[in-house]
Amino acid sequence: MEGTMTERIQVNGLPAEASFTAGGDLRWRVDGGAGRGEQSLAVESSVLGFKAEGRVITVRAFVSQLKGPFCGVGNLGNRVMKNFVLEMPTEVVAKMWSERLRKYIDSLGRPKRIFIFLNPYGGKKSARKIFHTEIRPLLLAANIIYTLQETEYQLHAQELAYKLDFLNYDGIVCVSGDGVLVEVVNGLLQREDWDTAIKVPLGIIPAGTGNGLAKSILDAAGENYSIQNATFAVIRGHKRALDVTTVLQGNTKFFSILMLSWGMQKRTEEKYCILRVMKLRKYHGNIEYVPAPGHESFGKPKNERAAIAGNIEISKQGRDGDVDVLHGYRGPNCCFDDSVWRFLEGPFISIMLVNVPWVGKDAMPAPEAKFSDGFLDLVLIKDCSKSALASILLKTGNGSHVKSPYVMYLKVKAFRLVPGNRVGDSAKGGIVDVDGEVVARGEGVYMCGQERDPMSYGPPILLTVDKGLATVFSSR
Repeated sequence: MEGTMTERIQVNGLPAEASFTAGGDLRWRVDGGAGRGEQSLAVESSVLGFKAEGRVITVRAFVSQLKGPFCGVGNLGNRVMKNFVLEMPTEVVAKMWSERLRKYIDSLGRPKRIFIFLNPYGGKKSARKIFHTEIRPLLLAANIIYTLQETEYQLHAQELAYKLDFLNYDGIVCVSGDGVLVEVVNGLLQREDWDTAIKVPLGIIPAGTGNGLAKSILDAAGENYSIQNATFAVIRGHKRALDVTTVLQGNTKFFSILMLSWGMQKRTEEKYCILRVMKLRKYHGNIEYVPAPGHESFGKPKNERAAIAGNIEISKQGRDGDVDVLHGYRGPNCCFDDSVWRFLEGPFISIMLVNVPWVGKDAMPAPEAKFSDGFLDLVLIKDCSKSALASILLKTGNGSHVKSPYVMYLKVKAFRLVPGNRVGDSAKGGIVDVDGEVVARGEGVYMCGQERDPMSYGPPILLTVDKGLATVFSSR
């Protein structure tokens, strides 16, 4: 291991004793002036990149705004870009330091070339501005080469991901809401080389309506939710596995990374909460599931072998006879022959199956959800008073709603939903939503401009989880 380098230099015009440690810490003590005292930059967690010209090395950092002897250690506040100009005594010394810096940064495995999908129509339609004012400066400072592709219509990202030559890139990044990343995952898993394609690290920088995955990634690392922090997570290049859920009905199949909801949808706005409480809706239906270890006490055992065999047959049908995915990923290679299924009968107010803790920047329905535990978190409200429901809805912003006696919260390995019609109005059904997109709706539910749903409302919908199938960029 290379030892510590020490040199008398100038930092931002002030004379200083500087060192660069084998562990990647850049330290200096200024002799006098406004910058007196010891300062430090941890290259891995605070440095974007650097530029060397002659005797001068300009270190581009992303550091906390809070004052102190150390620059950008931990999550002390909002970060800003800041340059530190190191003037070496000779060009030979400058070359030695720049080579050591470059070698250390290269050892971190950061991405050097990325493909970026940008959705200009999502959210407040400000993704272009966000990219050029907040994201691009950080990428340039980190010396990252990127290819930018704007999406032009729904499923455009899926089509492009299906054909993309991903070997030219160290990652695929979506400047969008969660929907575009879901499209990318589906496109990669439809390829013949899906098993290689899905290993490409995926990044998400929030610029849409639903930003649950970005919030979950940053929150898990103890980072503030922001566009710049999400960008820096991509730059740092740490990776973590992410479960992928196969959503199956007959021969129709697609892949989810965030959530499925039926009944009351995922929103925390006060006006929405009041409206849904005042016009409380319940739905007939039933669910069956394979509970995770330690969660077997919920529901009732499903002893009828025929019903369980029916579930297994659905799974086999999707794997062996899928007409929508001819050459791609067929779903997790799992068998439930020996699994103990449990069931619950409706009516239900709300059912959610969640893969990560947050489904939006202000909604955390599943505080115990893990990125790659191989389970979905089931959050279920069967019945409660209007006042209790109001309290539950308003507490989803911090996850404390799961402590309510009216909320059933458990982990499942497989799940089967049979959605029914509304209690008190059998002519109207509900909505099944996956990752922010409606996949099935019952009779009497209309949405302007909506094309035919990919699934039918009423027949069973099966969810199975493939543990850690995908990979996402993470702050740590």
